Amino acid sequence: MASIRNISILLFLVLGIANAKGNTNQQAKQPIQTFRPYNLAHRGACGEIPEETTHAYLRAIEIGADFIEADILASKDGQLVCFHDVTLDDTTDINNHTEFSDRKRTYEVERVNVTGYFLVDFTLEELKSLKVKQRYSFRDQQYNGKYSIITFEEYITIALNADRTVGIYPEIKNPVHVNEHVKWSNGKTFEDIFVETLLKYGYKGTYLSESWLKQPIFIQCFGPASLIYLSNKTDSPKIFLIDDVSVRTQDTNQSYAEITSDSYLSYISQYVVGIGPWKDTVVPPINNYLTPPTDLVERAHALNLEVHPYTFRNENKYLPFDFHQDPYQEFDYWINQIGVDGLFTDFTGSFYLYQEHTSVPGKTHHPVL
Repeated sequence: MASIRNISILLFLVLGIANAKGNTNQQAKQPIQTFRPYNLAHRGACGEIPEETTHAYLRAIEIGADFIEADILASKDGQLVCFHDVTLDDTTDINNHTEFSDRKRTYEVERVNVTGYFLVDFTLEELKSLKVKQRYSFRDQQYNGKYSIITFEEYITIALNADRTVGIYPEIKNPVHVNEHVKWSNGKTFEDIFVETLLKYGYKGTYLSESWLKQPIFIQCFGPASLIYLSNKTDSPKIFLIDDVSVRTQDTNQSYAEITSDSYLSYISQYVVGIGPWKDTVVPPINNYLTPPTDLVERAHALNLEVHPYTFRNENKYLPFDFHQDPYQEFDYWINQIGVDGLFTDFTGSFYLYQEHTSVPGKTHHPVL
């Protein structure tokens, strides 16, 4: 297992050979596996290292990720960056930067007033001056203050320059909020800039096509309007994210019941290749015990949609009692009983080891479309 020092050396080498055309040696690399459910590194190896940082992504690749996942937002000056929250408060040292003390604002985000230091109010240069910290206090704190926010392009470069084929799984984060506060020339939108960046680096092609297998990608979003708009801009596969049962869609204000109905799943399947549901909506827990699963996965599969639930975490507080504090039992349940096609996990290494011990090479899980 490589040390953080070794990862830092790898980072230096990666960034030193990066270029805007992407990696020209993709064909010589070990291809991405398609014979078992995908290992989706949620914000990188964020169970170990602060989320969405270069080192979190390099670590995820080192320990077995098929895809590295990122949330994409835009800075005040229109630069796309990897960051989950619309505010900087919880995962950066913004409160230590007195020069920004007058930047706190209250904006409406998804029909709720939110107060904090909003990423959209800072230029890329200002964002780069901040340091990232671990989101959860019960996780390793030793890397707090060591790493910076990275750009969308830096994230892409990490994947393209891995020593094997590694996919990217970027989310267009809060597009309504971003388009309201960030403006680009010629009337371009957040979605336009997002797609232009992907095309610049060679990401194109339908799911499991030759182009896709060389540079695998899933584009994800909670906003169906954005996904439909994107379908006219790129043929890269898209995933419709589905929130908790109480949360309405960001841009169309639809209920969970509406967007998981047979008619709507059939409609959205014209634009996406899969769904990414919150796992507690697939198998609802009561008092931390599992209840019978819903039929969402079965109905999605009937429409030939992939199902990639989120988020799997190793800590006991996130594990239903049914799994006896064993994340391997949880993986096994979701893969072999629920039958999902990939998992978003904070602990990529754990899922990789589970699959190495249980999967059967040569058996194709994801059918060629």
